[in-house]
Amino acid sequence: MLGKTRRPEMRALLDDYVKRISRSCPVEITEIRDADAATKKLDADRAATIILLDAAGKNLDSNALANWLGELRDRGTRELIFLCGDAEGFPDDLRQRAQQKLSLSPMTFSHELARVMLAEQLYRAFAILSGSPYPK
Repeated sequence: MLGKTRRPEMRALLDDYVKRISRSCPVEITEIRDADAATKKLDADRAATIILLDAAGKNLDSNALANWLGELRDRGTRELIFLCGDAEGFPDDLRQRAQQKLSLSPMTFSHELARVMLAEQLYRAFAILSGSPYPK
């Protein structure tokens, strides 16, 4: 994530969903100061699949996201990196590194809220994949 999640209420929600996700798979949030630091981090994780959150990205509903993540898992994808921008968005070179672009909504949200929404949707996807009653 470019930049920090500064609002305590957003941080608490984000941390809660990360804790829930960790019951299904290893998860780590890395807050990076800027795009240059993000590029260096991505260079170190060459084997990972990079997914950039972008308003122009693919729109998936929750079930489609779960199915897509399940397909990636079944094909042997071991690591996903979701790139969440800051208020400035992403520079072109970072955009080009992503194998997939994903949109949370055609609406615009603050970057802090988008992070929480991504975490909730990832948790929901794992719940769908495991047959948990959460999504109902």
